[in-house]
Formats: sequence, C-alpha cells, structure tokens
Amino acid sequence: MVTPSTERKGVEFCDTSSSVSYRYEHAVLQGGGIPVVAPMTTHRAMLAEAVRRVDGLLFTGGDDINPALYAKDVPPEVLKTVEMPPDAESRDLRELILIEEVFQQSKPVLAICRGFQMMNIAFGRELIVDIPRQLPGALNHARTDKAGEELTHEVPLTAGSLLSRITGRKNLGVNSSHHQGVLEPADPFAAVAKTEDGIVEAMELKADRANGSPELPFFLAVQFHPERLVKHPEHQAIFSGFVKACAGESDGIRKVKDRS
Repeated sequence: MVTPSTERKGVEFCDTSSSVSYRYEHAVLQGGGIPVVAPMTTHRAMLAEAVRRVDGLLFTGGDDINPALYAKDVPPEVLKTVEMPPDAESRDLRELILIEEVFQQSKPVLAICRGFQMMNIAFGRELIVDIPRQLPGALNHARTDKAGEELTHEVPLTAGSLLSRITGRKNLGVNSSHHQGVLEPADPFAAVAKTEDGIVEAMELKADRANGSPELPFFLAVQFHPERLVKHPEHQAIFSGFVKACAGESDGIRKVKDRS
C-alpha cells in the first residue's frame, strides 16, 4: 500500500484529490508488486483494516510535515521555509496512525523522503526544519535543478547493512531534493548512511533486539528518492527487495555488482 499526497485541485470537478507520483507505482510494478493507494481517512479502525489487507507499506515523499509535531521555539524566519497544504494535519495524522499500525501488525516498510522523516517523528525525535538556516556550511540538499533524476552526491553505507546488501554497494550515489532532515535517529533506528555534513540519508532498525527494538520483516527508510533513479539497478533493487519481503521472501536481497 502506497501513501498519497493531497492534490489541492484535482482533475475531476477540481475536487481535492489523493495524488501519487507514477514513479512510486512504476518502481513497485517493476519489482513485481501491485501498488494500491492508502485511503484518505483518519479513521483508525479503517486504517488498521487497510493495513491488515496489504502485504506492506510504502511511505512516500511530499510536502513538509507540520513543525508543531517535532520542534519547539522555531524562529519565524525558519518557519517561513515550511510548505504545507491546507489539509497537512490530516495527512500527518493518517501517516502516524499507519506507522503505529504497521509496527503493531509487523508488515514490511519502505519509507522515502517525507516518509523517512515521519518515521523519526513518530518515534519521538526532531527534524531540522530548514538545513540552510539551521546547519550553516551544509551541503546543498535541495537539488531541484536536477529534477531528482540524476545522482548528485555519494554516501558511504554501513558495512553489512540491509541497504548495502540489497544494493551491493559500499558507497551509494543518491539524488537530493529536501530542505529538512534528520541528525539523530529515533531510538529504534540506526543510521546506515550519512553525508559529510551529518545529515542521515538512510535508517534501519537496530540490530540489537535486547533494547526492545521492534521486529519487522523488512524496514528501510531513505531520505533520497530511489523511485526517480530506477534506471540504476541498485535503486530498482530497493523496490525489488521490498516487494520480495512483502511476498515473504527473506529480506529481499538480490545481487547487484558493486561498482563503487
């Protein structure tokens, strides 16, 4: 199941509509899965039932998350950088409920960009509201000039991590189209990729289960957008691995020749 954004003015009668980039669906289809879109409701019982009926959840990118959920005393000049649609609170609440349900029901999870950030918020950690203003000297992470379709920088991957094993890489080229970010992963998660300025690019569940971390068949959260990079086999492998995990096949690892 794929989480949608909200289209402020849809095609039919200009109604507010759910919106999912075709690239997410294409990447899932290429991986052998059949994507369905999550219902636009905040009714907990309905969302719980929706999770029960699918094999896994893909949390997508989109507009900024409401800073009230994760930050206090944000300077006005920083708040001005936040872009939220009129119904942002509904999407935030819907996804928080879905995160709670997917962990309770132990389903495979792939979280991308906004979804990556929402995972950290759901487990009690803050975000950087605006990287350029709050982290002087950081890399330019908002590379919209490339439309997200080109590799803009490389990140080293933790040896033995799920992301490293799935992609077959020690270093992974990624795109970058975000102005918010994670510096400290929430307690259940471990950073398995960071840029040189300290921004976390990928998180997985901690390997040490003695600390009470939750168990899931598959969990990978990435700040970049692999759905826009599926022409690169290592990025399509992320979706293939997720789909295989949804089908109950180990952790979905496939072999991709390491050219790093």
